[in-house]
Amino acid sequence: MAKSTLHGFRDFVLRGNVVDLAVAVAIGAAFTAVVNALAVDLFGSLVAALVGARDLSGVTIPLPGLDQLVVGPLLAATVNFLIVAAVLYFLVVLPTNRLLERRQAGEAAAPAAVPEDVALLREIRDLLRERSGPTGPSEVIGRPEGSPPR
Repeated sequence: MAKSTLHGFRDFVLRGNVVDLAVAVAIGAAFTAVVNALAVDLFGSLVAALVGARDLSGVTIPLPGLDQLVVGPLLAATVNFLIVAAVLYFLVVLPTNRLLERRQAGEAAAPAAVPEDVALLREIRDLLRERSGPTGPSEVIGRPEGSPPR
């Protein structure tokens, strides 16, 4: 029992989709670090400079009668989200959609190969048409050769 369970686990782990998923998670984590650095350090600093702050976490809105409304973390999260969404769209979604469109166009342009049994049945049909003449193959089936049509 334990041996078959271990073999089953080994087969599961070595299956292609599990390995692909593990690679995707690792690459995704590295990609996330790059995109976050781009969002926070580069674009976050630019947005903070536009509003006159050192970084986005320090962006506040002064309110009369209250201290201040802290909007920096919301701005940072929004900028980060927009950058991640843009990067994913332009580097993953758009190229994938174009690839799928090209693949579908190629499949539509190339005629599908006719299975051998269908080709054989068509050949038999055509031979029956030639043999029976203008009356059609439906009258040939079931009557002896040389007998008059019904």
